[in-house]
Amino acid sequence: MTTALRLEKITPATIDAALALRVHPHQERNVAPVSTSLAEAYAFGDVAWPRLIFDGDELVGFLMAFLDIQWNAKKDPDDRRSGLWRLNIAADKQGKGYGGFAVEAVRDELRRRGASQLYVAWEPGEDGPGAFYDRLGFRTTGETSGDQTVGVLDI
Repeated sequence: MTTALRLEKITPATIDAALALRVHPHQERNVAPVSTSLAEAYAFGDVAWPRLIFDGDELVGFLMAFLDIQWNAKKDPDDRRSGLWRLNIAADKQGKGYGGFAVEAVRDELRRRGASQLYVAWEPGEDGPGAFYDRLGFRTTGETSGDQTVGVLDI
């Protein structure tokens, strides 16, 4: 990993590379492809914050944050949350710190927007990213989102 890491919006010049981004085959059940995320970003409008992760001129990953969504209106109508919705690091780029950079970038953006916590949900299990989120300091909340484990990081 170099010091030339940055996030960029998806543009006409980068869309094909973004759509070609692939995680390890054994991880595909844990995270939706970029194409699904971009469709959701379009459908959810202002609450979605999709970004590409570059190392220099090389695309190494994709992330999408969710911004100030109502979490569980039936339980608590005032419970609004922001966090990491998707994280896709290219299969051959994993283990090099890009995922950690992505979480830090989302944390910094949420802090800039006034949030005090960063939420994430992940597929549990041996091939899931739970250990990754544990290493970054996330703690499980005891909640689930569908079948996914919910974690939170104080920012």
